[in-house]
Amino acid sequence: MREKQLVKQPNGMIAMLLFIALYIAAIVLFTFGTMGLAGSAQDRPHALRLVCFIAGIIWMSLGWFPFLGLKVLKPQEALVLTLFGQYVGTLRGDGFYFVNPFCVAVNPAAKTRLGQSGDVKDGNGSRQSLELNMNITSGQALAESKKISLKAMTLSNARQKVNDVLGNPVEIGVAVIWRVRDTAQAVFNVDNYKEYLSLQADTAVRDIVKIYPYDIAPNVDTTGDGQADDGSLRGSTTVVAERIREQIQGKVSEAGLDILEARITYLAYAPEIAAAMLQRQQASAIIDARKMIVDGAVGMVEMALERLRESSVVELDEERKAAMVSNLLVVLCGSHDAQPVVNSGSLY
Repeated sequence: MREKQLVKQPNGMIAMLLFIALYIAAIVLFTFGTMGLAGSAQDRPHALRLVCFIAGIIWMSLGWFPFLGLKVLKPQEALVLTLFGQYVGTLRGDGFYFVNPFCVAVNPAAKTRLGQSGDVKDGNGSRQSLELNMNITSGQALAESKKISLKAMTLSNARQKVNDVLGNPVEIGVAVIWRVRDTAQAVFNVDNYKEYLSLQADTAVRDIVKIYPYDIAPNVDTTGDGQADDGSLRGSTTVVAERIREQIQGKVSEAGLDILEARITYLAYAPEIAAAMLQRQQASAIIDARKMIVDGAVGMVEMALERLRESSVVELDEERKAAMVSNLLVVLCGSHDAQPVVNSGSLY
């Protein structure tokens, strides 16, 4: 099913004025016929006044029906119209239109509520995430518009708990910016294009996240080329988001939707392992810092011994060199300030 755009002029105002004028004419005819029928049998021409009376009654009873064909569209809105079950076309473009009153606008996602821009808020005033709020009152259901928005909208699904490639549970939230490209495909190819998009977004997030580790890990291939790389959820958020966008786009193309952008809005370890992973990161940071301190201390000791040898200030045997190296390493690598001890005796 492909979209067929209806090329119509915004003639709704002319049609509305015509119907109002016909209503006024019907009232006049009804009044004229009523006055004639109220006269005596000798001075009234029954045929003409009876026709006027019947015509006025018929139009006043059925004249409201053509008003159903009046449609108002704002910018970036569309109406998918069907006539007795057959797809007629899509009305696009802002304006005041008149269409066949028997045409019915179709939008199966009109009552669907997602955690996205343009949808309702929950009782606490915050936007709903992922869950579909189908508890709509009958009055709200009647007031639902069948118009399809062509604007770019943001879908923000709830945070998901997914295991990364190492099996660590990770919580991740993704925002997807999307819009309707083909209204006919969106309405007729899937049952509900909003629900379809939401489910495909969840599936894509799970499929992509399980390829990556949360942080850089050795011997992990995230690109599929058979070689280990430095890809990670924390360090390659742009690449991960783009892969999520591409996978969602591949799933929703048949629904007439375009995925403009995907962004990771939240990323963290799951609460049950967050404390342990924090300790692990802290330990790793301490080890890296100690390695740097030791490397610097060894370099400083080598430089001190070399300077003493070149300047011939003092000659040290191997035992004294070892003692000096030990003392310097303790001073340079210690986490507290050293307390110097002055040797007032001889060197040996």
